[in-house]
Amino acid sequence: MARDAAAASPWLVVIDPQRIFADPASAWASPAFPAAMERIVRLAARFGPERTLVTRWLPTGDRSTAWGDYFRAWPFADVPADDPLYALVEGAAVLSAHPTVDEPTFGKWGPQLAARVGERPHLVLAGVSTDCCVIATALAAADAGVRVTVVTDACAASTPENGQAALHVLGLFGPQIDLVESTGSLPEAATGP
Repeated sequence: MARDAAAASPWLVVIDPQRIFADPASAWASPAFPAAMERIVRLAARFGPERTLVTRWLPTGDRSTAWGDYFRAWPFADVPADDPLYALVEGAAVLSAHPTVDEPTFGKWGPQLAARVGERPHLVLAGVSTDCCVIATALAAADAGVRVTVVTDACAASTPENGQAALHVLGLFGPQIDLVESTGSLPEAATGP
């Protein structure tokens, strides 16, 4: 019975808590990152390291695709995946007992994440950026039939206006996608084996 409860228990997915999105010197830094990260740490404590996953966006090496155009527009980010820009921020690695889910795409929903969370998952999303990687992950997961909850104040947008626009779009996808605040009613994580 406990095993069935754990299988149905939601997963917290912390999207891309990386230096490139947190460092104020980065062109991609989110001004809301520090406040969002404080809430993410509290959420991760609630879910526990066994039910928390951390993702990283890493650049693709294939510049023959539209990603080549993207990196020409953002040359500061066109560095190897092992560059310190792509490292996790301090404290992010300990949020999960699992290896990071590394993807060269904005959206993190795909075979790797699906294999980690199993069948009929419920994902609780937090992280950066609301208007890029969070929305791309939420929409792809919902389209695949996954229940998705986005913790709005545990997400950091590129700008407040872009964050509001992204939340408006995500709000159009209920009931597949729920929007909640960290102090609101969240799906309960399993607390035992």
